[in-house]
Amino acid sequence: MTTKRLWIVLALIMATSFAVLGMMGREINRQAPPIPAQVVDTTGAVLLTREDIQTGQLAWQSMGGQQVGSVWGHGGYVAPDWSADQLHRETMALLEMWSQRDFDQSWASLDEERQAALKARVKREMRTNTYDRATDTITVSTDRAAAMREVKAHYVALLSDDPALESLREQYAIANNAVPDAGRRNQISAFYWWASWGAGTQRPNDVITYTSNWPHEPLIDNVPTPANIVWSVASVLLLILGVAALIFWHARQPKEEHLEPPTADPLMGMKPTPSMKAAGKYFLTVIALFLLQVGLGAVTAHYAVEGHDFYGIPISEWIPYAVTRTWHTQLAVFWIATAWLGTGLYIAPIVSGKEPRFQALGVNVLWVALVFVVLGSMAGEWFGVQQIFDLDTNWWFGHQGWEYIDLGRFWQSLLFVGLLLWLLLVTRALWPALREKSQAKPVLVILFLSTVAIALFYAAGFMWGKHTHISMVEYWRWWVVHLWVEGFFEVFATAVISLLFVRLGLVRPMVANVAVVFGTIVFMTGGVLGTAHHWYFAGTPTSVMAIGSVFSALEVVPLALVGFEAFENWRHTKAAPWVKAYKWPILFFVAVGFWNLLGAGVFGFMINPPLSLYYIQGLNTTATHAHAALFGVYGMLGIGLLLFCFRSLARREAWSDTLLAWTFWLLNIGLAMMLFLSLLPIGVVQAFASIEHGMWYARSPAVLHSPLVQTLVWMRVPGDVVFGAGAVTLAIFAARLVIGGLKPRPAVDTPAEPAVLPAE
Repeated sequence: MTTKRLWIVLALIMATSFAVLGMMGREINRQAPPIPAQVVDTTGAVLLTREDIQTGQLAWQSMGGQQVGSVWGHGGYVAPDWSADQLHRETMALLEMWSQRDFDQSWASLDEERQAALKARVKREMRTNTYDRATDTITVSTDRAAAMREVKAHYVALLSDDPALESLREQYAIANNAVPDAGRRNQISAFYWWASWGAGTQRPNDVITYTSNWPHEPLIDNVPTPANIVWSVASVLLLILGVAALIFWHARQPKEEHLEPPTADPLMGMKPTPSMKAAGKYFLTVIALFLLQVGLGAVTAHYAVEGHDFYGIPISEWIPYAVTRTWHTQLAVFWIATAWLGTGLYIAPIVSGKEPRFQALGVNVLWVALVFVVLGSMAGEWFGVQQIFDLDTNWWFGHQGWEYIDLGRFWQSLLFVGLLLWLLLVTRALWPALREKSQAKPVLVILFLSTVAIALFYAAGFMWGKHTHISMVEYWRWWVVHLWVEGFFEVFATAVISLLFVRLGLVRPMVANVAVVFGTIVFMTGGVLGTAHHWYFAGTPTSVMAIGSVFSALEVVPLALVGFEAFENWRHTKAAPWVKAYKWPILFFVAVGFWNLLGAGVFGFMINPPLSLYYIQGLNTTATHAHAALFGVYGMLGIGLLLFCFRSLARREAWSDTLLAWTFWLLNIGLAMMLFLSLLPIGVVQAFASIEHGMWYARSPAVLHSPLVQTLVWMRVPGDVVFGAGAVTLAIFAARLVIGGLKPRPAVDTPAEPAVLPAE
């Protein structure tokens, strides 16, 4: 297929995908669980109001939100899923109340026949939808109102410093007196109740709940829906068909003639421009943030065994779990994104051969702004979790409470402005190349379009406000996390790598053109609508499950060929003696292929089908996929790009292949140990618990603090140590470059055409 036809196909896919994505958003908004004006009992007594629910959501966000447990499966893993926990506690409160009243016995002591009768009764009580649209009111029985008050008292005490729940707070890694304000504690409990109401109450004129019967709760027959099972099977079948079709297509492609590489490194005589030198500090910042993130990861993981302490030191008073996990997840995005942003700034003058005026000044200003946003947002999140801000101030400057987008709206706005500045800087440097005809023009266009998308698509994070329905927040949040981080950044990186290989004379421009455009088509075919697999149980209609399951399966299809891609990258290291200088940057790209297959492919598809995700959403199976994909794919990619830039920026005599070898193997082996010795086994144990007893049980202390799971948590230490050592050797490697002056190497062979022209 010609490049022109590929462009037409790509345009049609993007237009169709985003049109469908928009229609899905409309349906999610229309069918989201209602937030009533009030909840009353049958006597007319008001139990809670819309203001209580919405303010409770804001208060929950201020204490860390999705970093402290989860709601509808999205969030942290140490504390409970509050929607599942509330649903189970309220159900059990009713069963105990009726058991004592009707039989003068505890629920556990009843025979099977009586238990069955009460289960049928509690199912009717919990699943019947009593929302009256005309009065905007939910009415519950006086018995359920009593159960609600009982569970509310539990949560109010849990979020205080009540000594009776000290042990449970420690198991949940929730700091003592996490929410000092009694009013906020009451409102948070109202939000928890509403979230569980949507999870346990049937949609009008339907037999499934607003969350498609999630979470698994056998007491009220919250079990997988027929649609869940059908679309899970369909996704597996489509995956098999897609893989077969892609392999068939690949087999039919003509074999490329062997390309004879240049006799010398084409970049050997390149003289970095002022802006390229200025971009060097981005890569040093990447390493600093990476080291900090690794350290915070160790502290966060340790909270799973000592919820208030770090080896006996009571650190939760100063840096609680909600803060360490927030910083750990946010820094992962920050340092990986910084690596890619720095690469864009560094590579643009190489591609165009020209250095715009004042480009170095812009690069320096952007770096200062980036550091300001990182440090400012981290400080704001600490103040928010410590409950120093009021709720309005917290929204702007503190903790938004949405995993991966935790920074306050003020910092979020500054970050967006920074991305626009980055877009301007990269565009003005690329523009001369975009205006000229060249064999690599399609790759340049993909690079430019992905740059535009990276800058503009972060704006999806502004589509919700303080009181936006959580279903719509999840809709837009995953635009940022999935489309921005996992989507357009990957397209950008693929284009950059292809251009680097073309510039080094290792890949023909036309081959790179077809590979990049076709790869973008294959990825975006599943990647855009595959975003919906994050929304299965977020109060969305069944159509979301149907679309998400099918297209998330297609996301895995291109990974069937990552072995070929990895082999081609590895083969480049053997192309000529001078290519050995780029051995370790290229091997990091090879590692990306491996972790793409395992982390994004195997572990990703492990949790993507609706039936699978129904039982294991929010368990350590999700953490397994997150670690393997986020660092294994995007982290390794960021380090590889960083090293490629360092290779032409630093003195060659300061370069240490030995340190990079240690870095490469320590990071890869450490990550594998972390996954296979700890995270995945814990996830499997939780999966069995979830399937057998329910989601509430899989996230309960009975499982997470069982001897087996606690042993598995400790088994993470060896992997963390090995991985951390890899981060340290990378830092030592960078320090050697700094000590060496980060100066360009002496020119040996000057290319026929200068790599970069003087500023104009």
